[in-house]
Amino acid sequence: MHKKILLISTMALVLTAAPMQAAPMMMEMGMGVAEQVENERTITINTDGNSVSVQGASGMVLEVVSITGRHVASVKIESMAQRVDLNIPKGCYILKVGKVVRKITIR
Repeated sequence: MHKKILLISTMALVLTAAPMQAAPMMMEMGMGVAEQVENERTITINTDGNSVSVQGASGMVLEVVSITGRHVASVKIESMAQRVDLNIPKGCYILKVGKVVRKITIR
């Protein structure tokens, strides 16, 4: 009994003595559930045949991965709106820039 009280009081002391630091986040209400949303830039990926247009990702890397998981290409995005011609065979691929992921099909 004394061990439980000692453990609980020690945990309470530790939790109140060391305030936690958190990154600033906004709370967003949707469908009655609060979600934490980081302030991020908006990144868009559009495809047209073998070409990919990436917007809002200056300084980031576009990664191209085959549907089997094989790394196909990486392209550094230099400007806010950049068009990249992919010289890859027909098939299904996954494109990733930051946290934005798109599945595409090259025909």
